[in-house]
Amino acid sequence: MRTLRVIALAAAMAAASVAVHAATPPVTDAMIANDAKSSNDVLTWGMGTQGQRFSTLTKINTKNVSQLVPAWSFSFGGEKQRGQEAQPLIYNGKMFVTASYSRIYAIDLKTGTKLWKYEQRLPEGIMPCCDVVNRGAALYDNLVIFSTLDAQLIALNQDTGKIVWKEKIDDYAAGYSTTAAPLIVKGMVLTGVSGGEFGVVGRVEARDAKTGQLIWSRPTVEGHMGYKYDKDGNKTENGMTGTLNASWPGETWKTGGASTWLGGTYDPQTNLVYFGTGNPGPWNSHLRKGDNLYSSSTLAIDPDTGKIVWHYQNTPNDGWDFDGVNEFVTFDMDGKRVGGKADRNGFFYVNDAKTGKLLNAFPFVKVNWATGIDLKTGRPNYASDHRPGDPAEAAGEEKKGKSVFAEPGFLGGKNQMPMAYSPQTGLFYVPANEWGMDIWNEPVSYKKGAAYLGAGFTIKPLNEDYIGALRAINPKTGKIEWQIKNNAPLWGGVMTTAGGLVFWGTPEGYLKAADAKTGKELWQFQTGSGIVAPPVTWEDKGEQFVAVVSGWGGAVPLWGGEVAKRVNFLEQGGSVWVFKLHKN
Repeated sequence: MRTLRVIALAAAMAAASVAVHAATPPVTDAMIANDAKSSNDVLTWGMGTQGQRFSTLTKINTKNVSQLVPAWSFSFGGEKQRGQEAQPLIYNGKMFVTASYSRIYAIDLKTGTKLWKYEQRLPEGIMPCCDVVNRGAALYDNLVIFSTLDAQLIALNQDTGKIVWKEKIDDYAAGYSTTAAPLIVKGMVLTGVSGGEFGVVGRVEARDAKTGQLIWSRPTVEGHMGYKYDKDGNKTENGMTGTLNASWPGETWKTGGASTWLGGTYDPQTNLVYFGTGNPGPWNSHLRKGDNLYSSSTLAIDPDTGKIVWHYQNTPNDGWDFDGVNEFVTFDMDGKRVGGKADRNGFFYVNDAKTGKLLNAFPFVKVNWATGIDLKTGRPNYASDHRPGDPAEAAGEEKKGKSVFAEPGFLGGKNQMPMAYSPQTGLFYVPANEWGMDIWNEPVSYKKGAAYLGAGFTIKPLNEDYIGALRAINPKTGKIEWQIKNNAPLWGGVMTTAGGLVFWGTPEGYLKAADAKTGKELWQFQTGSGIVAPPVTWEDKGEQFVAVVSGWGGAVPLWGGEVAKRVNFLEQGGSVWVFKLHKN
């Protein structure tokens, strides 16, 4: 009898195991491809691989958004606060959200109860340039995948939080780190690297999402070799990136920067992934005369081969740390598949998504480093008086080059905070900032693990009454249809919905909603700390929810000069808020 009981118990346990497994269906490529249209989950950073951050949901709309109330709030806890820039993911009754210092949580969607937490044990020698942030995770199969400040990629079981695989991306002691949400394409997890201020070499990698096995690696600095990898980890050359020394003098390409620290987007119509690349190293442009491909650019990469199909360089020979990592968001315009990019250099670009041909470019903030973009050549018309001078030409004992005032400042017309696009209005909603900087160049030499700038700077507000401005921008005309000014810099992302709404957060702590057509503010809620993250929305059993992470930090208080003084009253935090309509 005892044997029969044991057999029966084993059978019951096996049945329960099957039931649990059945209740957690794997995230598939088809589900990810449909993420922008599905309403009951959020599977990708960008609310769809194109990065439009547009939701088809309408239950929360311009008529009733004023009735939004908190459903629950969850604290990340502990003493580890700092900047919280993560976008939550929603799936199978759980929220997966990352936090500062390389933490990730699974939270019950109905109650806000913590289901599990994973915290990476970080070494003392990590070197993140711009706060200890993480911008989110990726879902695939039964895994949740995120990257860490010590440059590792980790896949956890969605139900338990246990490690399934872990892979080292690069050496944190050389300045490498990772902060972006991974991108899932065709069963592969695509990641970039951070560390452009430390003389690293940027790249994009593709790994098997289920195992972490490397498939291909594509450097983003001209002169470096790309590789493919077989199942045993053996690598074969996959072609050099560009041509050695074509746009980098001497050995400057070996420490060329061009990090891909914001991650990428993917368009299934073009079958291309789009990654922006960061600043060339060092900041002193006189030490690397030339265009410095493929820094400060948009790269379109074939995900099947890892080869660059086209590139467009937003800031050739970048001398202002303008980067080019800002997300390339694809959309339809005049019967064409195109992409929009609000670059840190202050210009908004529209490129053909298939070929990279420049179709339009216009400033969306105040710009003085260039007088415009030549639509025929695609190149900026530089204003030479606003490029910092060459220290080698300094007179006497002066060791720094001529100081200039440049607009925008190096934190950019738009930085890490993602914009949104509405197919309903045809407008982009851009979290922009108006500031400038005094900047000068200094002598510098490369040393592993040390800052590699060769420049000094002080960032300054341009206006007394505001720095940030949420701007509704027409990509056809370049017209700012409406704007909402904000005293502090905007550093959180934007979401728009078919309910006619735009949602965004402010460093002062407010999550806000406005009419997407008119810009009329309709609702706000004080979350208790500054918002530097993008909101998301989903539906559960006919009820729509909105969520955002709250926690002031990021680059502004660390690098912000006179701007940092304006916002030094803001308090740190670490929590996620979920909202729903009040039921009478």
